[in-house]
Amino acid sequence: MSHENCSHRLAAPLTRKEFLKLTGMSLGALALGTIFTDTLAAEAPPVMPLDLLPRNPPLPAKAKHVIHIFAGGAPSHLDTFDYKPSMDRYRDHTVGGLSGVIWPTPFKFEPCGRGGVQISEIFPHLRTVADELCVIRSMHAEIPAHGPASKLLHTGSAVLTKPCLGSWVLYGLGTESQNLPGFVSLGGPPEARQAAFLPGIYQGAEADFRGGSDLRKVLPNLTSEFSTQDEQRAQLDLAATLDAGHRKTVQGDEQLEARIGSFELAFRMQTAATDAFDITQESEATRTAYGTGDLAARILCARRLVERGVRFVQIDAGGWDHHDNLTTSIRRTAAAIDQPAAALIKDLKARGLLDDTLVIWGGEFGRTPNTPGRVSETSGRDHWSDAFCCWLAGGGVRGGMMHGETDDLGREVVKDPVHIHDLHATILRLLGFDHTKLTYRYNGRDFRLTDNYGTIINQIIA
Repeated sequence: MSHENCSHRLAAPLTRKEFLKLTGMSLGALALGTIFTDTLAAEAPPVMPLDLLPRNPPLPAKAKHVIHIFAGGAPSHLDTFDYKPSMDRYRDHTVGGLSGVIWPTPFKFEPCGRGGVQISEIFPHLRTVADELCVIRSMHAEIPAHGPASKLLHTGSAVLTKPCLGSWVLYGLGTESQNLPGFVSLGGPPEARQAAFLPGIYQGAEADFRGGSDLRKVLPNLTSEFSTQDEQRAQLDLAATLDAGHRKTVQGDEQLEARIGSFELAFRMQTAATDAFDITQESEATRTAYGTGDLAARILCARRLVERGVRFVQIDAGGWDHHDNLTTSIRRTAAAIDQPAAALIKDLKARGLLDDTLVIWGGEFGRTPNTPGRVSETSGRDHWSDAFCCWLAGGGVRGGMMHGETDDLGREVVKDPVHIHDLHATILRLLGFDHTKLTYRYNGRDFRLTDNYGTIINQIIA
């Protein structure tokens, strides 16, 4: 992407500092630090256009919105979507390179839907939408440590501080909603919503939302403690009037325009955000379909946000770090996501939103085929980044299919390997971008989400 430079005159009848001070911005949303950073990144070009108006991608697009459900803690692929009946031959045996003994999954699998997608019994509801799921069973990465692996999944880098996937999407496409943040983060680690060196307006808005939340407090400083809405409207109108005079005497200042725009958005959000997060407006049948609990409420809220034009919604659905007590713990964790995720897919399809909404579920790595020591009621699995799985639905993805394979133990990828960079490249392609060309120049280098890597997985694109 390229953007034209614009010059600024040195003299001005009113400095930006004086201008903002004069407007008396007592709007409580000035402190929306999790949504808009106070200044642009020091190294970023000062002429970067900061409007969030929707933009057409350069390539034909399948998807327009993304809902990313992050299964933090690393789900065991062997107990969820990568069925390995051949592991029974190795039961209780020690295998070279692995400590402890091989532990075949204690759960039953069955082929589901017309495509015969293998799904564990711990996901009874997702089995009913198997024909919408594209299960990638050949994910792999290099790092079996939660922190850097999570960072890699969200930003494409395990080391550098880089923009997350949602920020890149917002940077490339803008947002269809001019009354809500274009990128909303419903929990999760900071790297899941960070804009890094992209302008701060592309950072995810962190929403503290759960069932029964005070809707006025879901977003920080959503309402002002100091001014009524009428007073805020008068202040914003004054700012607009002064800005119009400023433009007549001095060439436009994009940073100033963006700052005033953020005030306007914050003002409009006071009504739009409380409406979007108010899931009690949904019918009883819809709320029942999604189920109970905070995660169900967030996933239902994600549909409401996408329905209102929000470009990217990131949801934290963690709790998958099952080093012990896996047999009981994974059932509980799976139950929290199973019903609402299946309901989300059905709901989006019923509303005609699934075709252009890409839903993604997965964690930062997988789990070992062995358990330390002997198999017992408290057995679990350790970290394993050489093989894991994820699934996608909607947004131009082929449903009812499994992509890639691992070996008999689920230890190594043996067919159609998919690195996280490949997954990112494919997501961007579904959104209408060549991942090698969606770049941002920072510190003398053109950065991109996929760094110098990434191959599009054409086999999963419908």
